[in-house]
Amino acid sequence: MQPIRVLLVDDDALVRTLVAQILKADERIEVVAQAADGAEALTKAVGVDVVLMDLRMPGMSGVEATSRITRAPNPPKVVVLTTVTTDEALVDAVHAGASGFLLKTASPAEIVTAVLAASAGDAFMSPTSTRQLLEQLRGDGGRRDRKAARKVLAALTDREREVAIAVAEGLTNDAIASRLYVSASTVKAHLSTIQTKLDVDSRVRIAVLVERAGYLTA
Repeated sequence: MQPIRVLLVDDDALVRTLVAQILKADERIEVVAQAADGAEALTKAVGVDVVLMDLRMPGMSGVEATSRITRAPNPPKVVVLTTVTTDEALVDAVHAGASGFLLKTASPAEIVTAVLAASAGDAFMSPTSTRQLLEQLRGDGGRRDRKAARKVLAALTDREREVAIAVAEGLTNDAIASRLYVSASTVKAHLSTIQTKLDVDSRVRIAVLVERAGYLTA
């Protein structure tokens, strides 16, 4: 099996070095390139599987780089790795096509899990970053779209809606399985059906719809 090819994008060389060491410790992952800004990331993103992307960088931002990378043919998955916690850049990154979010305070295990999940098309969001993203959406006028979001989510069964809400709470597949007393493979099957019914391509976009529908408690 070929290792997952990763591009690290961050203007802080120390951050890149530390994250690279974490990822290189897992034989399933290969860090094939690093970039110090968004413009450099564009030149190195071809042929990689996952991009770990900082948001705030000099020159081209991580949001702009994410947008351009995800619009390319056969794009890699982009996982945001950032210190930003209360910034509209999180919302912008969702619209730009980011499929996962991690804070730079994430544990090594979370960083590895995020890369593996993104590569498998099952994007990872830590509970902390999920809460902060959804807090930004609340301030981004998301509730104005409540009626439209609820109409979209009406296509789901009750169980599928439970899974979608759990995703928006930042739960992993295993945690959702434990909550609902089903297997992790059943949760994964539900997620596949949910994404098809909602016409979305990531857990992030499921979370956005659930928040805009008003199905999360404060």
